[in-house]
Amino acid sequence: MQYFLSHKTALEYWRRSRKLPTSSANRRRTDNLPIQPINVERLVFSGFTLPVHLLIKNPSDRRDSMVAKQHVFSTETPIGCFMNIGKRLMVSSPEFCFLQMAEILSLTELIELGYELCGVYSLPNHADQKVPKRGFYNREQLASTKNLELLLDSMPGVKGHRKAVRALRYLQDGSASPMETKLAMFLTLPYQLGGFGFVMPELNYRIDLTKNARKYFSKDYYVCDLFWPDERIAVEYDSDQYHTGADRIANDSRRRNALTAIGIRVVSVTKQQLFNRGELEEVARTISSHMGRRLFSKKSNFAAAHLELRIQLL
Repeated sequence: MQYFLSHKTALEYWRRSRKLPTSSANRRRTDNLPIQPINVERLVFSGFTLPVHLLIKNPSDRRDSMVAKQHVFSTETPIGCFMNIGKRLMVSSPEFCFLQMAEILSLTELIELGYELCGVYSLPNHADQKVPKRGFYNREQLASTKNLELLLDSMPGVKGHRKAVRALRYLQDGSASPMETKLAMFLTLPYQLGGFGFVMPELNYRIDLTKNARKYFSKDYYVCDLFWPDERIAVEYDSDQYHTGADRIANDSRRRNALTAIGIRVVSVTKQQLFNRGELEEVARTISSHMGRRLFSKKSNFAAAHLELRIQLL
């Protein structure tokens, strides 16, 4: 019998593994989901938080316990929903895991998870003992907005589908850190969700310097955290860890001068500004001024929605 890890356990696996299987042949479908009760007590799930989340096919075979929570899934799935990670062990793909987590998370939490899966970082699991000082791990990109869309299009009507489709509207590939994700969400979510409603920027976008600029700044290109190509506006998150000290300050100054020299307006955001409601609003006003647009709609519920978003993200 094969075991199909899902929901929170699948997410825990991807946060621990931090890479995709090397062969696309490892992507499977669910035509062999368990069709009889699972005796999970006989299987040791090394390192996973209990209860382990598993998929089964028949509602009558569901047996929840302190060891395992079993989710019924009778719908046929397209190829790619599961990956083989062991002799008897399958795990929901990052895209399918996103859909499953829509059953559990709020919309804001699901969007934040989508940024993580479609980004190049992983948050730590609760059991991780050696977490990097920055609070997250670097890794390859596990999913993409394109692949999420393909999966959701192929599985209409599945539980959590409606919320997952809505969350996908507000996702972008390429976030490099949790704080970049939070900043992007604050700036781009619509007013009714507490964001400032900016159009979606490119994340970690490469900007090549002109030949003349390269002579002066000894760099071929820079990568900007958030970048709006049409408006030529870059927003940079200055973390406490990487943007302190004389050398770093000098490098940041050269970077800003180089981008300014090729006609790009740069707006820096510090951790203090992100965590201060008034200061973040001033940042948003600066960006909107550069874009030649008004910041706020006349809807009176923005303040409450923005406060709720701050509570959830910070």
